[in-house]
Amino acid sequence: MKKFFKEFGQFIAKGNILDLAVALVIGTAFNAIVKSLVNDIIMPLIGRLIKTNVTELKWVLAKEVLSEDGTEVIKTAITVNYGSFIQSIIDFLVIAFSIFLILKVVISIRKRATEAQTSLKKKISKKKGIAEEETVIEEPVTEEVVEETPVNNVEVLLGDIKEILASMKEKE
Repeated sequence: MKKFFKEFGQFIAKGNILDLAVALVIGTAFNAIVKSLVNDIIMPLIGRLIKTNVTELKWVLAKEVLSEDGTEVIKTAITVNYGSFIQSIIDFLVIAFSIFLILKVVISIRKRATEAQTSLKKKISKKKGIAEEETVIEEPVTEEVVEETPVNNVEVLLGDIKEILASMKEKE
């Protein structure tokens, strides 16, 4: 049993699990912000345009039945609440658009980092006297490559720069 918990502890301590936990917390907070944007800003504006609260839109299949004195509900109404469905669609579209914009920014940053790394390698290889034909140039980052690159791409880049600078000092 100790071995099981030890392995479990090692599994939890891996960076991917911690990254996933952080992403979940941030995603939950992001979801709350988007829901507030939709519920408190977008939906009232749409409601103002159509002159009703969108979430209250429904199709009544069977009306509610009240007691003879009208104070007690004997049978509840059966409704199709399509207004709530419309609001859920708007929630999804806003979240999807926000994530799309964030991914575009991340892809752009990673592409610039890769270009900077390639440029730095070219400059260093020219300084060392290596012919350009021998210089290995990495292909530009595409969306497919970005999905496969580690989250700590900046750390990898900084590590590469550190190694290059260290090798330059050794040769001097």
